[in-house]
Amino acid sequence: MSYHDYPGPQNYESYWSDMPKHKKVTANRMKPLFMWAGGKTRMIKKYAAHLPDTFDYYIEPFVGAGAMFVWAYQKNPEATFVLNDSNESIMRVYAAIKSDIELFLDRLDDLSHYYLVLGKPERKEFYYALRHEHAYDYEKWTETDEAATLYFLMKTGFNGIWQINQNTNGRFGTPCGLLNQKDKVYDRDNVMAWHHALQRCTLLSGDFAAVLPKIRHELVHRDTFVFLDPPYRGSFTQYGVDFDDDMQQRVVDFLNDTKELGAYTLMSNRDVGDGFFEDRASGNELVRFDITYTAGRRKKHEDGTYTAKKAREILMIGKN
Repeated sequence: MSYHDYPGPQNYESYWSDMPKHKKVTANRMKPLFMWAGGKTRMIKKYAAHLPDTFDYYIEPFVGAGAMFVWAYQKNPEATFVLNDSNESIMRVYAAIKSDIELFLDRLDDLSHYYLVLGKPERKEFYYALRHEHAYDYEKWTETDEAATLYFLMKTGFNGIWQINQNTNGRFGTPCGLLNQKDKVYDRDNVMAWHHALQRCTLLSGDFAAVLPKIRHELVHRDTFVFLDPPYRGSFTQYGVDFDDDMQQRVVDFLNDTKELGAYTLMSNRDVGDGFFEDRASGNELVRFDITYTAGRRKKHEDGTYTAKKAREILMIGKN
């Protein structure tokens, strides 16, 4: 099955005319665009006592799905934001939503309209055909078409996992999800809320340490909030390279560099109990949080049952 076989949305006018109208999403109800392994949505309440009350500039070098950016934008929608991630594909999705929203939504609606009238077996076939096309034939698409296609695959793929493999040309290779969407694939109003929020953002893609040279250093001062959320120690990496302890040290150095410039900087990570971050705190405060993984990181018992795994997260706080 190829995208060129799609009948297109014009064949579904009567179907979509009966759909309920969506309410406009305000900044206070904005949410991340997609699920993401290591996303911070449920941790923000735990961090609350350590988040700044005021800031004029916000910098996030590992933005991922942007849960902390959503918090920051809701806190001060008039701030200036700098968002970066080494995952260029994710950043192209953000760029398309920011600058080419009409074509992005047109492509996304074409895919959604076709998908939603299919049964589960056909949805599965469609997903893998489209994923293959995204992996091998994307050069015929515009950047916006490619970004919208990826976003559709992320919304219908398996539960926030970013996977690449040899079968997908080193590009998005996540298996299909439950394929049980009823009346919509994505929240159009939330995408529009992101479109408006992203107008306040400078979008970058590359190594996190390159963020500071790319922006004016005068943006980093006592009214700046920097949030660092690198791949955790001892966790599966989504960055295509091993995020080892040398890389973790570079993140700590970045925290100290921004602190020296006057910024209030937080870094989240996992405490694996070997004293790694204690040895590198350099006067920075360390706060720990006990968490329970309800999915993904579960312990299997001999009888075949599972229990949630417990872990300890750490927050390093750099401030003058």
